[in-house]
Amino acid sequence: MSAQEFEEAVGDSLDLVPVALMNRLDNVVFLVEDEPPPEDPDLLGVYDGIPLTERDHGVQLPDRIVIYRGPLLRMCEDREDLLDEIAVTVVHEIAHHFGIDDARLHDLGWG
Repeated sequence: MSAQEFEEAVGDSLDLVPVALMNRLDNVVFLVEDEPPPEDPDLLGVYDGIPLTERDHGVQLPDRIVIYRGPLLRMCEDREDLLDEIAVTVVHEIAHHFGIDDARLHDLGWG
């Protein structure tokens, strides 16, 4: 799958995320990178920012949700599987934006 096709798949996956959840995001950008850092080669995505629960009201750069193309393509058998896995990854990272930690996400089935 080309980089452009993958980015289109990410866009399609974002459409699978509930609108009510997407509408609650504040100052967040979604990015695609080819590979995660070498120390965590299986990482599917990452949230980089200040969770809403910890923000002050000053001016700040947008939070970033990065989706890693390589690991997702290696673990998924077809486009449908890829769309589902990207959507799960996005919801997981959005949860971090709302201040939900990994332990709670695992409890909720989104780990």
